[in-house]
Amino acid sequence: MITDYSVLMSVYHKEKADYFEKSIESMLSQTIKPKDFVIVCDGPLTDDLDDVVKKYKNKYSDLFQIVRLEKCSGLGNALNKGLKACKYDVVARMDTDDIAKADRIEKQLKVIEEKNVDIVSGTVEEFDGSTDNIVAKRILPSSHEEIMKFARQRNPFNHPCICFKKKAVLDAGSYMEFPLFEDYYLWVRMLKNGAKGYNIEDTILYMRAGVSMYNRRGGFAYAKKAVKFRWHLKKMGFSSTKDFVKSAGGQIVVSIMPNKFRQVFYKKVLRK
Repeated sequence: MITDYSVLMSVYHKEKADYFEKSIESMLSQTIKPKDFVIVCDGPLTDDLDDVVKKYKNKYSDLFQIVRLEKCSGLGNALNKGLKACKYDVVARMDTDDIAKADRIEKQLKVIEEKNVDIVSGTVEEFDGSTDNIVAKRILPSSHEEIMKFARQRNPFNHPCICFKKKAVLDAGSYMEFPLFEDYYLWVRMLKNGAKGYNIEDTILYMRAGVSMYNRRGGFAYAKKAVKFRWHLKKMGFSSTKDFVKSAGGQIVVSIMPNKFRQVFYKKVLRK
């Protein structure tokens, strides 16, 4: 069974140090421990965040690689820099405010080996404040065939718990600039390039949610970027005109509705 993998995280100055530390600890507590842990510091950090980085680098000097960028350049660019530093072909993404379940990686490595896939994520449970307070669950289609169909209108993987083969990412051009949709854009290019995907039905990660998350997904500016991205999917031949109309139209409606209604819509319709 595959046991060698890298963890890839990116942190910038607006993150919270206590969330960051809990996220790191959840990956260090995996049933299959990481052999390589890459943290990209996307620009100067606060003292509290820097203290966390230094703490783990000092404690696990052979495990942690710290990549420091002079200025904040955005998540996509930061992940590209970190990906180049990853020692192993299997790379597990982790955000700085989420909490991975202890068997997350064990399940993902098993799927990569047994199903011979290049991208695997799983179900995430969104929580507010504490993991005892689950507010929503995002379940995605499992099989590659279902993922290909789903991806024409919606993001087919949960980026916070994605695990992928480094070579497949690099072969597809890695993360590219497409504000708010860098991950979705990468998955589409990977799938078009022949990469195989799978989603684990079990919950493998707790994702921190709250009012701010739904606020970020509202407004005309967000809707405009979403429509532009979905039009690009049509132009590159991945989705149809029908897919574009349905996905773009739905995105516009959801983006311009009041935030409290958008929260309900996400929890009742887009989540389970």
